[in-house]
Amino acid sequence: MKRILYTGGTILTMTGTERAEALLTEGEKILAVGREEEVRRKAEGAEEICLNGRTLMPAFIDPHSHFSACANAMLQGTVEKARSFDEITEAVREYIRKKSIPAGHWVAVRDLDPEMLREGEVPDKSVLDRASSEHPILLQHKSGHVGVLNSMGLKAAGIGKDTPDPAGGRIWKKNGEPTGYLEENAFIPVMNLLPPPSEEELMEAYEQAQQMYASYGIATVQEGMMPKEMIPLYRKLCGERRLWLEVVGYPSVTDGEQIFREMKEWQGDYRAGFRLGGYKMFLDGSPQSRTAWMRTPYEGGTDCGYPVLTDEQVCESVFRAAQEKRQILAHCNGDRAAQQYLDGISRAAEAGLHPEEIRPVMIHAQLLGTDQLPELKRLGVIPSFFVAHVYHWGDTHIRNFGMERASRISPAASAGKEGLSYTFHQDAPVIRPDMLETVWCAAERKTKAGVLLGEEERVSVQEALKAVTVRAAYQYSEENRKGSLEPGKQADLVILDRDPTQTDPDRIREIRVLETVKKGRTVYGSIGR
Repeated sequence: MKRILYTGGTILTMTGTERAEALLTEGEKILAVGREEEVRRKAEGAEEICLNGRTLMPAFIDPHSHFSACANAMLQGTVEKARSFDEITEAVREYIRKKSIPAGHWVAVRDLDPEMLREGEVPDKSVLDRASSEHPILLQHKSGHVGVLNSMGLKAAGIGKDTPDPAGGRIWKKNGEPTGYLEENAFIPVMNLLPPPSEEELMEAYEQAQQMYASYGIATVQEGMMPKEMIPLYRKLCGERRLWLEVVGYPSVTDGEQIFREMKEWQGDYRAGFRLGGYKMFLDGSPQSRTAWMRTPYEGGTDCGYPVLTDEQVCESVFRAAQEKRQILAHCNGDRAAQQYLDGISRAAEAGLHPEEIRPVMIHAQLLGTDQLPELKRLGVIPSFFVAHVYHWGDTHIRNFGMERASRISPAASAGKEGLSYTFHQDAPVIRPDMLETVWCAAERKTKAGVLLGEEERVSVQEALKAVTVRAAYQYSEENRKGSLEPGKQADLVILDRDPTQTDPDRIREIRVLETVKKGRTVYGSIGR
């Protein structure tokens, strides 16, 4: 097997030793790491790569995102650069023209962010009607939880003035007529109306999605909500060896039984780059859309958001996961949703099911209260914080919650003091899976407007890096194979243009990923052989 010796730069091991002078890989594994003189003794016949002062560290691990949604996003239009309703209209028109979408066919566009618009609010159906009255149009908010339909889209979805709000969702109306704006369970089913892309388009989109992840130094990716419709898709991806990163899938609780029954080969270890990791459920919405379920109301009103599942449904799901010894992930943004999850896990513990053994994960945990942290510790819950919210929507949270509550979003430092093993994620495609931007967000906690949001919740760069390497590996129960540079572990590596631990925290997001290595093979970039 081919051996590669890395020398001449900073090597961050993410272990107690922290730094090494040399690293030797053999095939897919790390053979040796430590002092250069000692490592060289084992490196006979190895290709030597001089880092030239650059930094080598474990490849980043994605604790939560939606791999297939990232692939599908490659096939949709975007209004990311729009700064007004008129620019949204023009962006959608241009996408229809560019793709030559026939009249009557659905138009899917993403990346709506009202905070970036001059109007400062969500557009209604009339904005999209101006783009086209001959196409049903779906415009998805960056959060993925809400969106807007034009008049033709509402008709295609069967939504009219007499359509009631579904459980866990809301159809916004004005003077009795739908405005086009849909929340949560009113919006999510509409996405199922979109026609699937061709097989060739889809396979190319998955290739592009993997390239995107690898460009950010990520070698392990999550499929964060896997419905049963994805079974043939993953059979094809694996059967044709299309996955060159490793992907961990989490079926929805409702589809889990069928998926685990029909995909027995992918339980346990990876097979052709994929494995099933456990279950996933949604308990609430998003704080920027004011649909996250809170213990106390949002600023300026009495609304606390709302739940998606009943207490009994949550308990049933947790009990099922604990009984089957499968991990469970729960989307919880608001502190009330977080409490609902903790209550379900506590009841499982009281029943003697030992839920701590499956390492339950609280996804996002945006408004998790610091008073709830001891309960997470007692129950063995891993909070995975979407800490980049501080930058991307921190100013929105200040308006929605007031400065005091907004300052406590993603309480990473408090979680660390409590002894919790927390991780960080980006929920891609909500934002790009830029790990270094996330590390910067955790260390600096600055909003887009430059507001320092929660100085006491800042963490060191070293701790932030652990959240996307060694602790992320622990979240997946893969700490024996990934997350740190140690002999016998996978040669999943990333090379950066400088050492993040020796860089001014305010400049962390300027660091460039030069090369990503998966199981000893370069999958992105090259520092020059």
